[in-house]
Amino acid sequence: MALPTANQVSLGRETPKHYGITSPISLVQAKEADLVLTHRLTEALKPYGVFEEELELQRRIHVLGKLNTLVKEWIRDVSETKNLPASVIETVGGKIFTFGSYRLGVHTKGADIDALFVAPRHVERTDFFSSFLDKLKEQEEVKDLRAVEEAFVPVIKLSFDSIEIDILFARLALQTIPKNLDLRDDGLLKNLDIRCIRSLNGCRVTDEILHLVPDIENFRLTLRTIKLWAKRHNIYSNILGFLGGVSWAMLVARTCQLYPNAVASTLVHKFFLVFSKWEWPNPVLLKQPEDCNLNLPVWDPRVTPSDRYHLMPIITPAYPQQNSTYNVSVSTRAVMVDEFKQGLSITDEILQNKAEWSKLFEAPNFFQKYKHYIVLLASAPTEKQHLEWVGLVESKIRILVGNLEKNEFITLAHVNPQSFPGPKESREKEEVSTMWVIGVIFKKMEASENLNVDLTVDIQSFTDTVYRQAISSKMFEADMKIQAMHVKKRQLHQLLPSLVMPKRRKHSTEGLRQMNDSSLDLSLDSDNSMSVPSPTALSAAVPTLTPVKSGPLGPPPSPIAAAASQPEVQASTMSPPAVKRPGSPMQEERKRLKSDSEESAAERQTSGDPVPSSQNPTPPPCMGPPAAPQTPSPPATMGLPADPQTPSPPATMGPPVAPQTPSPPPTMGPPAANKTPNQEVLEEKSPKEHQMEDPSIVPETKTTEDRGAASAGEGERVVSTDLSDVPLLPANPIPVVKNSIKLRLSRAKRST
Repeated sequence: MALPTANQVSLGRETPKHYGITSPISLVQAKEADLVLTHRLTEALKPYGVFEEELELQRRIHVLGKLNTLVKEWIRDVSETKNLPASVIETVGGKIFTFGSYRLGVHTKGADIDALFVAPRHVERTDFFSSFLDKLKEQEEVKDLRAVEEAFVPVIKLSFDSIEIDILFARLALQTIPKNLDLRDDGLLKNLDIRCIRSLNGCRVTDEILHLVPDIENFRLTLRTIKLWAKRHNIYSNILGFLGGVSWAMLVARTCQLYPNAVASTLVHKFFLVFSKWEWPNPVLLKQPEDCNLNLPVWDPRVTPSDRYHLMPIITPAYPQQNSTYNVSVSTRAVMVDEFKQGLSITDEILQNKAEWSKLFEAPNFFQKYKHYIVLLASAPTEKQHLEWVGLVESKIRILVGNLEKNEFITLAHVNPQSFPGPKESREKEEVSTMWVIGVIFKKMEASENLNVDLTVDIQSFTDTVYRQAISSKMFEADMKIQAMHVKKRQLHQLLPSLVMPKRRKHSTEGLRQMNDSSLDLSLDSDNSMSVPSPTALSAAVPTLTPVKSGPLGPPPSPIAAAASQPEVQASTMSPPAVKRPGSPMQEERKRLKSDSEESAAERQTSGDPVPSSQNPTPPPCMGPPAAPQTPSPPATMGLPADPQTPSPPATMGPPVAPQTPSPPPTMGPPAANKTPNQEVLEEKSPKEHQMEDPSIVPETKTTEDRGAASAGEGERVVSTDLSDVPLLPANPIPVVKNSIKLRLSRAKRST
């Protein structure tokens, strides 16, 4: 037996050469100091609930076992109804596979389970969504059962014995399902429906990742660390343009391939080292792509032109290979690269025993990072409508970020993946709302002293897209609204709960830690794992605002024509008069922001509590969302692929795309791809450096009365960033908010 063992050891030492598409960077074995640091890392992770107790783990295994038994019983019943021979019925099989964080072994307390139901060829998808759904309804342990048959990847969602489970369905072209079925076999994809291929993809990718790492335990501990760090730093959300769970897993797996003998403490440091210096958009690959001649679309910039514009490609290892990060934009990539660099600096200190692991998980204060923010508010009349509406709005926020990035005066738009309960329009009216906050950095001004910036078209093209999608999917209901406003840093406390915006204390992070520890739910473990607090949980802590309401009017001018008209005409015909609302963030702008010296003085003053307005605002014109255009969607830009479900907004509603210097196709090899000047600037400068260049900004909205006074040389200009309700072209008159944000950039004056 000694000889085989020696051979195994010899083979083990050679094995790392075969992981990944390149040879390892280092084969150095772990030292005693590395093991000590790894133990400290494990202890530092425990308070965050990233490890599940053994009892809870056994409970999950028990639930999956019961579900698997249920599946086999149901398949036998279906086989009998389809008159299969008794001998075949006994061996037909059927099985539940898991994927995602549970399959990778990095799920957290209370996380859901992603499961795949694999059935033989005589079991149809219609059976799955009919008789199997009925069988689930008969189970006492099953709660909150709902089917989403028309989704891109059809799914049944349920709670089985208080454990959330998402079940996908795949029908293989096999008469029986063997117990030892390996889903990594590419031959299983032959003659399959595209929905079955999509359903199989999650399991195939997860299994490939586990087979492509040298040491699974080191991989798991490293991945737990990186996922916690990403959530704490607000960069964990595939849907909003950051990275989701599978993308983080592939980056960690690539690090393990490059350092096959390293332990978790070293791998965490090497992770930040590798990807802070990675030359994007060169792709991250765990293995060489393979062509199975099944004519399925795969990621290949040499063949597919749209793949050339992906900014941060991370390619799944299973056929058909796809880019898991097609949502990444210029801004989100810049934010993540900056976080990689900061993570490298912190882990350098940790390895030198100058800091503890807890420092890596200290959450930065997003609400102090930028001077200017766009606050986005989605509201609906009922809880059920709100859940659907918020899901749609959140899935399209990346379009708004892309629009803002294309604005010539904006350097970076950073959306916080964590959402918050929004303020109510009135205390009497039943309404549920959710709020997102986008940090904005404006470009440094050089040529002119003052410059007016209008973000109305950028925001309106986003809202038009959302309304269009809601109407086409027959989800839209009256009083579903999207509102947007510009808010300065010091005004955020009037919109966000006190739990999120503690009292300012110079040189103190105690309040910040309290906010992040209590408001971030790390138990959610999907690709969009940022928690969405209950819309009613913090309503008492949220101030009540009184936004301008919509009122029904006859058919107004087309929004396309209005957008193409002169700003003077648009504001005078579509915007309501400025409404005074004492104590609101917008009115404070009028009092404080006339010069940088006045702004500094105003920041030292204590603002009073908001006072409800006693005046009745004049109802502005309102209309329903526009009908979907008949013209085809333009090609995707800024690294964002065209949405397969939603046509892009009309060309006149958005800023023109400037494809002066498109990036060449990213190659499979090491050479770095050329970058546009804007991309280089974003990569070289961190958000903090951009903030130092940020000019002072004075919000400005002129009303009809203001223009009349200005033309006569009389009166004082009224400065406002209040939302305006303006008309949209509807099929039926439905009240919809038109968001108008106009800013005035002025050069910051510095004393010599």
